[in-house]
Amino acid sequence: MTKEKLDKYDIMDVCLLAGKIMLESGAETYRVEDTMMRIAASFGIQTSHSYVTPTGIMFSLETREPTKTKLIRISERTTDLKKVTMVNSVSRQISQGDLSLEEAYELLKEIERANVSFPLWVQLAAASISSGCFLIMFKGQWLDFIPAMFAGGLGFFTLVYFHRLIPIKFFAEFTASLIIGTLSALFVTIGIGIELDKIIIGSVMPLVPGLLITNAVRDLMAGHLLSGLSKGAEAFLTAFAIGAGIAVVFTFL
Repeated sequence: MTKEKLDKYDIMDVCLLAGKIMLESGAETYRVEDTMMRIAASFGIQTSHSYVTPTGIMFSLETREPTKTKLIRISERTTDLKKVTMVNSVSRQISQGDLSLEEAYELLKEIERANVSFPLWVQLAAASISSGCFLIMFKGQWLDFIPAMFAGGLGFFTLVYFHRLIPIKFFAEFTASLIIGTLSALFVTIGIGIELDKIIIGSVMPLVPGLLITNAVRDLMAGHLLSGLSKGAEAFLTAFAIGAGIAVVFTFL
């Protein structure tokens, strides 16, 4: 295989790796495609084609030599905007000519392996405090702040635990909302809480798929109808799971 072909396939690997990290970390579809094409253009490939969906990336380079289209399967997606920012930074360095092909690939592999998310206890603390703050934002009483914190924190912990135990988001989200509804009702029953509806609303907010909804709308506005509709459907299923868990609790009240 000639050096030109080797370079061409290396460029494809760098582009696909950057797109894979971004898509797995919660980036919008159009941002992933734009980043991949910019990286290819920075390495001298002016014409490239990419097709990105929430579950896969197809990418090819148009050169004088015939090329194969490469496909990467995306099986796990999360929210990690820090990695999206890091990949964007690498893309800008490539565009400015500060990184060679090999350096860019190694840097992207380091980003892929890196665990830049906050520790679980920090996430739990943030979910608990935000639950209480959302309660106040929805005009709840300060006496319900602590119950909302406990319900929201335990609900978020349930979401993380069950998602690791059984990798089915719907089941984990349904169970988390069920725990939140049950705990909120218990607080009100024993007199610790006052307004059941406000406690539940504040506690489920950390579970709400805000990033999914935002990305779905932005992809639809950018013309990526398939990705926008699929992300919107995923957000709808999450909202349905949350609502179903709370509805089950109210059924037995």
